[in-house]
Amino acid sequence: MRNLSKSKIIAYRQCPKRLWLEIHKPELRDDSGSEMAFQIGHEVGDIARDIYDPEHTGDMIDIGELGHGAALALSAELLALGEKPIFEAGVTIEGALAYADVMLPDLSDGTLRWRMIEVKSSTGVKDYHRDDIAVQTYIAEESGVSLTSVSLAHIDNSFVYQGDGNYKGLLYEADLTTEAQSRSGEVKEWIDQAHAVVALEQEPEVETGPQCSTPFTCGFCTYCNRDVVSPEFPLSSLPRLHASRRARIETAGHKDLRDVPDEFLNTLQNRVKQCSISGQPFFDAEGAAADLAPHGFPAYFLDFETVMFAVPIWKGWRPYRQIPFQFSLHQMNETGDVRHTEFLDLTGADPSEYFSLALIDQCGTEGPVFVYNAAFEMTRIREMAERFPQHAPALEAINARIVDLLPIARNRYYHPSQHGRWGLKAVLPAICPDLSYDDLEGVQDGGMAVESYKEAISPATTPERKEEIKRQLIEYCKLDTFAMVRMWEVFSGGRGTLRT
Repeated sequence: MRNLSKSKIIAYRQCPKRLWLEIHKPELRDDSGSEMAFQIGHEVGDIARDIYDPEHTGDMIDIGELGHGAALALSAELLALGEKPIFEAGVTIEGALAYADVMLPDLSDGTLRWRMIEVKSSTGVKDYHRDDIAVQTYIAEESGVSLTSVSLAHIDNSFVYQGDGNYKGLLYEADLTTEAQSRSGEVKEWIDQAHAVVALEQEPEVETGPQCSTPFTCGFCTYCNRDVVSPEFPLSSLPRLHASRRARIETAGHKDLRDVPDEFLNTLQNRVKQCSISGQPFFDAEGAAADLAPHGFPAYFLDFETVMFAVPIWKGWRPYRQIPFQFSLHQMNETGDVRHTEFLDLTGADPSEYFSLALIDQCGTEGPVFVYNAAFEMTRIREMAERFPQHAPALEAINARIVDLLPIARNRYYHPSQHGRWGLKAVLPAICPDLSYDDLEGVQDGGMAVESYKEAISPATTPERKEEIKRQLIEYCKLDTFAMVRMWEVFSGGRGTLRT
């Protein structure tokens, strides 16, 4: 009997078919999109080792270097000795194995017992974490390891980094000992059932459903949906469709939004339906022009790029806070002349105050500041005003001038190609088909911008590569604000053209 890893048992909990495919057809798995999560997990794991073993006297089991057999043998030896912390200690029983993030020896009652701690990069305990801990606890105790406690250490988002390299307090421990130990019967059944699935000659028949994306997006979704013929305009293209309303529509047998009776839909959803049927855009040109008429010149068009760190790297920041590192700004005067400026800091230092000062300087003191989805930029500006009270009046004055183009787009324009979305990247190709993010080199979306920024500020990045990233980031963010200029032109009755 093969030993199923904890991750394989959790895969079974999500979907039996997923487990079978992971064992028998792993080449069909698409792991794109998971790299960032793994990277964050490694960062938090590294910090956990510093927190739980500040003197660095403990042992780290390198599974990749040793292989499972040697890693498990070394783990058993170190667990028997009980002299120091162990990281990634392996435990195994017939049919299952697991590796514990942190094992701390506890000799408080004169016998060797262990504090077992799993480290997660989330900011709280999730349901699937409880299953994870239950599996690990069962395997550890059945293998003969005596446990004092079982905890899950997650990010405490109230932690404020002081810039001194000390991350004590970053992790909050939730004690799950009683709960985990009480679920041993469940876990034994999961292991037995998982082995029964693995033993099947053919993959189990499981219809796609919520389990495909909960608690994680399954890497086999493309494979499982290979024969599914999706409607041209699926129900997912109806904006703000509540789950209960969608269930009623599906129960009535409707899969294409064009077939949904009007009484199921609100005004905006009906507009999407009618445009999808006709293939023609909706454009309330008069209303859009009236919305923009009160806002004079000079007109500014602003967009931010931000980065988040699970483990803060700059003083005064909390985990997972949006930190602005770049903005693009187009300015238009009354004669239609447009000029572009930007801010981008790739030094690796905290960019937030320099960002604030540049924003204040370049936005002037009068005229509308157009953004797309104002809540994001306004929240970042408000946070900077709180962080730098000496700049607060000027920053708050910019917020007072912000005009959001998103509600105008949502209320006044829709093209069938948007498929119920009003994000800038959905609206731009419809309004301005001559502009495309696909034509950009390197950075083409916000996720790529974040990864490129992190690469640029890394000490390992060469000056040549940093310069290349700088150029790509500037061009990407510049297109965001130029897109707003073009949108403003169309909505105000100016020089833009509409795709029909």
